[in-house]
Parts: sequence; structure tokens; C-alpha cells
Amino acid sequence: MGRAGRARLAVLALLGSILVPLVAAGLRSVLWALAGIAGLALAAVGVWWTLAHTGALRALGAALSLIAPGAVLALYAAFGMLGPALLSLGLWLLALTAARTALAPGHTAASRQAFAEAPHTPWVLMNPRSGGGKVDRFDLVEKARAAGCRVTLLDAGRHQDVTELARQAVAEGADLLAVAGGDGTQALVAEVAARHDLPFVVIPAGTRNHFALDLGLDRDDPAAALDALTHGVELRIDLGYAADRVFVNNASFGTYASVVTDPAYRDAKARTTLRTLPGLLTGENAPRLRTRADRTYVDGLQALLVSNNPYGRAVDAAHPGRRERLDSGLLGVVCVRVGNTAQAARMVGGPRSGGLIRLSAAEVVVEAGTGTLPVGIDGEHVVLPSPVVCRSAPGALRVRVPRRHSHAPRVSGGAADWPRVARMALGRLSSGRGQDQR
Repeated sequence: MGRAGRARLAVLALLGSILVPLVAAGLRSVLWALAGIAGLALAAVGVWWTLAHTGALRALGAALSLIAPGAVLALYAAFGMLGPALLSLGLWLLALTAARTALAPGHTAASRQAFAEAPHTPWVLMNPRSGGGKVDRFDLVEKARAAGCRVTLLDAGRHQDVTELARQAVAEGADLLAVAGGDGTQALVAEVAARHDLPFVVIPAGTRNHFALDLGLDRDDPAAALDALTHGVELRIDLGYAADRVFVNNASFGTYASVVTDPAYRDAKARTTLRTLPGLLTGENAPRLRTRADRTYVDGLQALLVSNNPYGRAVDAAHPGRRERLDSGLLGVVCVRVGNTAQAARMVGGPRSGGLIRLSAAEVVVEAGTGTLPVGIDGEHVVLPSPVVCRSAPGALRVRVPRRHSHAPRVSGGAADWPRVARMALGRLSSGRGQDQR
């Protein structure tokens, strides 16, 4: 479906989401909508109490977060409004997703590409522990060697400097660097590749591998990435830096970064998070961050995420939290500012509530009232001197991907511009507006 077709679908779905409750309940539909909003607000309060408190208040919050939306659904069902409400919600989500995809730029993370010659001395670093043993499960060592790669395996029994291993490979003549492992390891080797202007291959052998996902690679078939050696195309993408540390996905500050400093986090993530969050959200030592994203200043933050290119929105149902492109030259910034019950309740108002702020910038400065800041860089915990300057390095990395995977899945754009969507649906966009015609 073309962009104009998606715009028409968005407009029709939006109208349907309004008409369905009006037909079912007339003007009383406004009261039903207010009841739904109240239920969501109470649920948000319940979640806040669960995360920010302990004891009886935590138990009450957990109960409220479940009971409030359940009570609204039961009320809708009792008065015959459950079906219309669910249909209206589904149409609204469809409208929002279709509108954003209609407005998305006509290029993706893999748009700037060139056919690549096969390397002569490729080198690949593999972490046998990543992804629950994907290296062994998919016979990646044997397949990489058969493709002409020199393979270095990380030894679980001793500490090894990943960056130094990559530098040594370059000194020994490697003309391509590759990694089979998690995003943190990918980032360390990618920095060496970028510094020496060498091509880099991602082999998705980690647990999540969000970087590989946004490159359009198949995380369920990591061996397929080796096709990039002989049948590949080359992309120029950005890297992000937090001080002198590179990241391919994101750097997190505040609450989450503090949680992962706890030694118990790796073995008991949920229990450790629930134990430490109350002190981090409402305690005396709760982090209070402030940031400057280019010329925009925001303070009083509990958490901050800086990403290598902006993430899409979670309600873009097909691919939540995906990056539309990796070559925009901008950092994405997501700020969380929820310090009390009232602010938690206002979160249902969306971006206008002030609790969740989304920005994009070429440079982001993060600081707090401390000399150092804990930071989660692509899932790895580090401590950096405050303030931390994050920046984008546009086009710094040459990434090779298999030719048959060279078009990353398109994800939706930013906030829906409904007047523009309507003009697109009606075919009234000016032919001179090249951006709208792509």
C-alpha cells in the first residue's frame, strides 16, 4: 500500500474510532470515555505506588493497577459498551499507525548502500556465552572459518580486553571486523572499525541484538549474516558517544542505570529492581538529572535515555521501539519526569503531561549534583565523570549486511500530523513538496 493509501486508511480509521461509540451510545459516549480515562489514571497511580513504595502501599498499588482497568471493562460489559469500546480503540491504534507510516520518510536505515568487494583477511570475534550459546548452537565458528575468517573466541575463564583484541587484529592485517555477540561487544569492536575506516559485520548471536534488528538482520538465523562477506552491500551509519564510550543503541542514565549497578541484578532482575526502585524514585538519594539537548533544557528527571538515532513510539504496533533510520546524524532523547502520585496520574495525558518528553539533538549534556554518573551503555554498566556529553558521529561506521537483507524493515515516523495526513489522503499535496511525494 502506497503512502496515499495509508493516509486514506488512517483518516477512515480515525473517523471510525469516533463514529463507533457515537452510534452505540450517542452523547453518552463522552461519559464512557471519561470513565475509561479515569480507570487508566487510577491504574497509573497503582503502578507508581507499586514501584515507588514498599509494604502496604505497594500491595495497594499492585491491586489498584489491576482492579481499576478491570472495573472499567466490567462496567463497559454490563452496559453493552465493551465491544464498541474495543473496536473504537482498535480503530484508533490503526489510524495512528497508518498515519505515522504514511508520513515516514521514503528511506530507511539501509538506504545509502553500495555493493562491497569480498574482504581478503576478515576477522571475527565470538562470545560463546552470548544468547545462551548461539555460537555453538548455530556452528558459527566452523561456518565463519569456511567463509575465510580468522576467528577469536572469548574465554569465559579470564578477562579479555575486547577493544585490544580488535586493535591487534587490525595490526595483523585484518581488512574487515565482525562480532558474534551482544550489543555491548558489538559497540566496542565497531569503534575500532570506525577509527580505522574498516567495514564491520554484525552477527546477531546475543540475547536481544537490537542493533541487528534495526539493520534488518534475522536474529533467528545468525549464520545468515556471514553472507555479507561475499554477497554484501555496505551502509554508512552513525555511532553514538557518551563521553569517550561508543554506543550502537543507547546510553541510559538515572533510575535504570542505578539499578544495574547492583551485583544481584544479573541473577535476579525483577527482584532487584523492585527492591531498589523505591529508594531511587522517592528516597533522599533519588537521582535528579538535568539535561541540555542542543538548546532545550529539561530538569527534575528520574531517568533519561539517549539513543543512536531516535526510536519510534511504542504504539507503532508493528515494530515498537524501533529506529526508522541509523543515518540521521541525530541522537534520540527520552526523558522521564514522574516524582509523585499526581504526576503519575497525569501520564495518561500523553506527551502533554510533561511526564514523558521526547527530543532529538546532535549533542546532549547530562548532569546531576554528583561528580560521577552511572550509565548503562548498550546494557553494560560504567561510571563516567559528570557532566556527560553525548554526541552523534554521523556516518562513522561502514556496516556490511547481506544483499538479501539490505533493506531494513520500515518503521513509522514521529507524531501524526493529521492536517497533512488529510491532505495526502485527498491528493492535495503540492507536487513541489518533494518530501511528501517520496
